[in-house]
Amino acid sequence: MQEQVITIASPIFILLIIIEMFIAFRRGKSNFHFSDTINSMSLGMLSQITSAFLKLFLIGIYAWVAHNFALFKLPNAWWVWVAGLLVYDFLYYWLHRSGHEIAVLWAAHVVHHQSERYNLTTALRQTSSGPLLAWIFYLPLAILGVPIEMFIAISLIDLLYQFWVHTELIGKLGWFDRVFVSPSNHRVHHATNDIYLDKNYGGILILWDRLFGTFIEEMDEHKVVYGTRSPLRSWNPVKANIEVYQAIIRDAKRASNWTDKIRIWFKHPGWQPTDVAQQFPHAPFILHRPNFEPVLPTSWKCYCGAQFLLILSITTHFLAVDRTISFANCALYGFWLGAGLLILGGLTERRSNYLWLESIRLILTAGFVLFTGNWFGEFALPALGQGAVLFVTMSSLLSLVVLFKGANLNSNLQQKS
Repeated sequence: MQEQVITIASPIFILLIIIEMFIAFRRGKSNFHFSDTINSMSLGMLSQITSAFLKLFLIGIYAWVAHNFALFKLPNAWWVWVAGLLVYDFLYYWLHRSGHEIAVLWAAHVVHHQSERYNLTTALRQTSSGPLLAWIFYLPLAILGVPIEMFIAISLIDLLYQFWVHTELIGKLGWFDRVFVSPSNHRVHHATNDIYLDKNYGGILILWDRLFGTFIEEMDEHKVVYGTRSPLRSWNPVKANIEVYQAIIRDAKRASNWTDKIRIWFKHPGWQPTDVAQQFPHAPFILHRPNFEPVLPTSWKCYCGAQFLLILSITTHFLAVDRTISFANCALYGFWLGAGLLILGGLTERRSNYLWLESIRLILTAGFVLFTGNWFGEFALPALGQGAVLFVTMSSLLSLVVLFKGANLNSNLQQKS
């Protein structure tokens, strides 16, 4: 259900993003950067792809707990919906807050904060590993007897609400800012400034932050600086999802004390055992630093933009059919999409080895369709469909030849000032 709603809502999201781009351009604001936009949306797509394999596990746990341990059998009444949404938002506050205070949860949530820009595409920048532990926080709803269908719908309402608050184009909203999560409130949450750090966790209601002492108002004298205090500096969507896990594992291996090897997963993000901190201290945090924005020539932007739109449209098909095809073919389909997004990230960094990987991906895609006559073993392609796939892959390969010839591979990470 969630994937279906997200798929239906995607055109609306894209339309609103285009409108935001237009308004920002008219106002002379530099809210968007090509590669950052592609990266944020790619991470959202990757999150939806992985959820296709996790949803049965997660929904199954909720359904099992609700069936075996529910205290009440709640009716499908308006007051249950309202109460359910309030309780969900309260639990979301604690999940979100824990995601900033516990390292293993931050390792998943960090994906949403890595962008050094702030716009509606940031809302789509979601983790692929978060659901593995997030379900624990919502078990009280199952114990209270909230039906699983209602739980899924409520979670979607809370998630969809949060889309519009990821913008710099809407200022303060008076009384609304004091009750609800608003763009101003949520900009603060994405800040790396010391004064704003780890504040404003609410999903729909900012009242939870006011109640539990984590609220702060956006201040004109402290302009928000976005990103994370240990910047990713990459457009690689896989690296974005595993960077903090890797850092925790690395420090856990370095720690001499076995207690510290376990504690590091549950301490505040960035915590290091004493012996590790002495030998491998973290780099000092610099608030005002140049954004990670490698220069990308127009030809590369055209190719990456075209491939992104193609993968986006195919991902929509994947999400529509993932429940109807075999697990093996679904896994192969998902892997192919994930590989495309990974390679796209490398191309937006203008890395030469990803040109070769993209060539291999295109050749394998064309070869598979040519020799099997179907799409990932499930969907028979008529001659016209096979011709369309071959035309796109061959045209893409010819475009790559142009990129190979025109690439200045020695300056693939040249930075904008």
